[in-house]
Amino acid sequence: MSAPAADYRYVGSELEIFALAENWKRYLRAQMAPYFGAEVLEVGAGMGATTRALCGDGVRRWVCLEPDAELAGRIDLASLPAACQVRRGTVADLDAGERFDAILYVDVLEHVDDDRAELAAAARHLRDGGRLIVLAPAHAWLFTPFDERIGHRRRYTRRALTAAAPPELRLERCRYLDSVGLLASLGNRLLLRRAMPSREQILFWDRFMTTLSRRLDPLTGWRVGKSVLGIWTR
Repeated sequence: MSAPAADYRYVGSELEIFALAENWKRYLRAQMAPYFGAEVLEVGAGMGATTRALCGDGVRRWVCLEPDAELAGRIDLASLPAACQVRRGTVADLDAGERFDAILYVDVLEHVDDDRAELAAAARHLRDGGRLIVLAPAHAWLFTPFDERIGHRRRYTRRALTAAAPPELRLERCRYLDSVGLLASLGNRLLLRRAMPSREQILFWDRFMTTLSRRLDPLTGWRVGKSVLGIWTR
């Protein structure tokens, strides 16, 4: 994704249904927001559903960077905080001197062919003390037809995600999230083998499994989950 946007088209079709996952996005905000700072770049903002959940008080500028022209055009700025702006493109399209307090990849890095080059390019746009924040799907053994359908190149372990980050950044935390959702993903991998979850499945996961995971994840020491979150500091 660090190459210029050109005629990039996102192959997935899951963004609308996952926009229903309000509890999950609140969980992500609780994990990420303390690291945002005043100016945030969200790489691969999609239709803005994650932006709406994450951007809050204390953010002066939030850039929704999206390479797909159709998706970027569907971001409704009127429904987002005033700090938000939409820019079509990739990290490669940023001005060389542009810097941010935080750069986010929320379920984006797994779509990128060269993840290490992508994060190295992003790190050059961090201020000193700025944070690189990456959320990605966990565990190659959970790879399903759903992953393939929406263009995932890989899933990550904590070790693999840590290895993808530029060496000049200092790792603050790397943890698994959604221990209960891991069971649902395993069930789909072994039994259902669905290429796309239903609306009902997403709502059940979001309303019940995510609520349980928020309680159980700390008890597991953040060692179990279907997603992995890494946070680094420049």
